Amino acid sequence: MRNFQSLDTHRNNPESDSLEFFLNAEDDDQPRLALRREGIYVTISASYGPLEIALRPRYEDLVRTLSRLTVVEGLHTTRQVGTGQAYVALGLSAEDDLLMRLTIVADATGHLSLNLALRQRAKSALYEWLEVAKVR
Repeated sequence: MRNFQSLDTHRNNPESDSLEFFLNAEDDDQPRLALRREGIYVTISASYGPLEIALRPRYEDLVRTLSRLTVVEGLHTTRQVGTGQAYVALGLSAEDDLLMRLTIVADATGHLSLNLALRQRAKSALYEWLEVAKVR
């Protein structure tokens, strides 16, 4: 069973053109998600305490995937962006939360993942920041 940690608050940093998500408590030992535009890429850093997974998917691929998500009963994530070795799997919950499973695959013997859920307001902030609505 996957355990998704909810992130409900966001902060926009116009100086670095980045967007950060965290729990309302904003404790350093809680999960955090930070995104930043770098040309044709979006740098994604997901951390939980000292553990971090960093991904760099293409902006167009990420936005296109987010714009096409639908809720699928019985599945947490329905699409993924990245490669077979490093990807973010995406899905929508019945409550319209964005489910994100950031994964680094070692080989056939295992992988490392962080399972995060952006609550509705945080999801809306992400879609606005990435300009997802303009793609639809």
